[in-house]
This record gives sequence, C-alpha cells and structure tokens, in this order.
Amino acid sequence: MKKLFFIISAVALTLFFASCTKETGTGILKLSLTDSPVDAENVAGVYITINEIQVHNPAEGWVTLEGFEGPQEFDLLDLTRGETSLLGSFELEGGKYTQIRFMLDAPEFGGGKPVNPGCYIEFKDETTEPLFVPSGAQSGFKAVGAFSVPINGTVEITADFDVRKSIVETGGMAHRYILKPVIRLVVENEAGSISGNVINIPEDNGVVVYAYADGEYAEGEAADPEEEATRFPNAVSSDMVCELGKYHIAFLAEGTYDLVVTSLVDDEFGEVLGIIEDVEVESRKMTTQDIDINEL
Repeated sequence: MKKLFFIISAVALTLFFASCTKETGTGILKLSLTDSPVDAENVAGVYITINEIQVHNPAEGWVTLEGFEGPQEFDLLDLTRGETSLLGSFELEGGKYTQIRFMLDAPEFGGGKPVNPGCYIEFKDETTEPLFVPSGAQSGFKAVGAFSVPINGTVEITADFDVRKSIVETGGMAHRYILKPVIRLVVENEAGSISGNVINIPEDNGVVVYAYADGEYAEGEAADPEEEATRFPNAVSSDMVCELGKYHIAFLAEGTYDLVVTSLVDDEFGEVLGIIEDVEVESRKMTTQDIDINEL
C-alpha cells in the first residue's frame, strides 16, 4: 500500500512540475509596411532603404530577423490608404515582443551631401533631395507597440511609417531634409478604418483629415510648428482628400476618434474647417463617415 502511495505521489509531483514549466515553441511574425500620406502636393515619392530589421524580446533583447534580405528600397507614397508591402514572414520564439527596430541606409546629418543616398525625397519636378538622419541615429529607428507571437500560430503586424511626421526641413544656409521616423505598430486583426466622401470643398483648396484619439485634440495642435517639428503632432493618422473627393484612414486601433478637417492652400496649411467628434472604429471593420464642409 505504501509503495502504491509513493508511485501515485511521484506521478502527481511530475505532473505538477510539468504544469509549472513554461511552454516553449515558435510562431510566425508576418510583418508589413504602410504609410500615412504626406500633406504636400509637390512631393512625388519618399524612398527609404531598409538594411536590417530587429525585434525586441524582454528575455532575449534585440533579435535580428534573419529572413529579411536587405537592402530593400520602398517608396512610402505607394503604401497609402491601406496599401501595404509585405516585408516577410519570420519564425520567432513564441511570446511577447515590445518593439521593432528598422536599420535604414540613410546619410548622417553633418557628413556632407551623398551621391547615392539610400533614403531620399523626390519632387514632381523630378528633382531629389537626400533624407538625412540626426547624428547618432544609426542605431536604428524603433517602432513601439507590444504584440505576442503565438506558439504554432501567426500574428500579422503592420508598421505604419508616418511620413508627414517623419520628415522635417531645416532652415538657414544648410537647408536639409531630416528623417526622424515616426512608426507605430498595428496588429492587423485588431485594426479598423475610417473612410468617406467629402463634399462642398472650397475652390482651389485641398482638404486633409486628421484622426485623433477621442478628446486628444487641442487648438495648439494647429499652431505654426517650431523648427524641425510638425503641425498636428498628436494625430494618430491622416489622409489627404483625393481628386474624387474621398479619404481613407487605415490601420486604426479599435476605439473612438475625432476627425479634424483642415484646408490646404497652395501646398500650405490653411485653417481648421471643423471637427467631427465621436467616430467609432471597430476591429476589422470600415467605418463610413462622410463630410460636408458646409456643415462643419
């Protein structure tokens, strides 16, 4: 009887310790790139070259995505209004990740004008200007946003590279375009979008729609920005109304948003035309919100 009790106890202990052992295994990170469009009509393309991609795991630190073969060049303006480019599907240890870091082929500010820059901006008159990174930025640009890689499963993540916030001009004699990437990570099956038609647009004006988290917009957001800063800095995303009178703001986390509707005159900010409050976004759904400028 004692022997039987010992055997049962040993089995029970084995099962107990097994249940306390952390499950391990791998899953797939499917990573894509998208862009919130720039609100400048004279810009034809914004090109970046990615040399390497790394992810951050609290247990292991920075891990290089070995399946990504750089350098690869992307025109971010081809990736607006919900368009994406697949960077790859990568096998990783299952678990939580907190950041993704992009190593870009961009010249450092102060090092002279490069002949063949890996990151540059192209204008509609076919001229180009290199995009410089601030001194010390060669350690990479981080996209912050926690996500989990499921064991034996797949998580689909989109990195939203917000060009409007990411490119600033310097003044003075050394006029340059500085690249300070603002990148947010969105879990695709948790994201929704807002789109609609815009009518009664003032003649010879453009319209840009900015999406803000509920209650986050303040009048100071529209003020002239300081040097190397942007207007509407806290907008989650934005879109310029196209020639057909439509806008589409994609990859928004589920929640409530306020839409700030602004005019664009001769490629420059005009004024805030009005605000539409409490627009609800649901996961994996498109919210339709039409805008009548005369009713703002």
